[in-house]
Amino acid sequence: MSELLKVPTMAEFMAQGKQPEVLFWVGCAGSFDDRAKKITKAFVKLLNKANVEFAVLGTEESCTGDPAKRSGNEFLFQMQAVTNIEVLNAYEVKKIVTACPHCFNTIKNEYPELGGNYEVMHHTQFLKTLLDEGRLTVEGGQFKGKRITFHDPCYLGRANNVYEAPRELIRKLEAELVEMKNCRRNGLCCGAGGAQMFKEPEKGDKDVNVERTEQALDVKPEIIAAGCPFCNTMITDGVKAKEKEADVDVMDIAELIANAQDL
Repeated sequence: MSELLKVPTMAEFMAQGKQPEVLFWVGCAGSFDDRAKKITKAFVKLLNKANVEFAVLGTEESCTGDPAKRSGNEFLFQMQAVTNIEVLNAYEVKKIVTACPHCFNTIKNEYPELGGNYEVMHHTQFLKTLLDEGRLTVEGGQFKGKRITFHDPCYLGRANNVYEAPRELIRKLEAELVEMKNCRRNGLCCGAGGAQMFKEPEKGDKDVNVERTEQALDVKPEIIAAGCPFCNTMITDGVKAKEKEADVDVMDIAELIANAQDL
């Protein structure tokens, strides 16, 4: 991290007797995956630009348990979840924002029954709120008039019915939003869900991520926008498989907005 990025921890806030407006849950991908780290940095830059008092858990953050649960290890999931909930409750966290739909879905829908009750927002929802409140402004900049298609992450769209926030952000960039054949409620998985991200695909005629990338390329976009680090990886791989990386960029919504601002 460069000196310019302010990323305070909950422990630092606690030491000052203060509470941040929001806890930024970074997630495993956003912490460790080199590509996803860029999304994390872009979002932090936007939070700093909007003067949002936020904090991260830092080394106290552990995996939410989503991959364990999806792959059938309920015991491991509950161990991971309860550990996180104890940390969050000790800090009296009320509001959480995350750039990962898997973390978003798990903390929002599966932590309450284990004693973790928080207001949870996906980063596209939070960015939209900042825009609506006038704390952040967006100009089209380099994306004005560009053809952008948005891939709905399963855990954001179909699991939680969040379709408009990411699309409104793309429209704010004065870009041309083009929809794929399968979008919104009929969206197609990128192929990474259910912990498939961490294993090789089963035998078959075509990988899911290639199928999804073909649908995206069909609408001739200059940029495929994503709102999930897993989707980002899968579709980037799909674009490489189709040998289109020179023509089409795969970018997270936070990166689009940060780049339009030249942050």
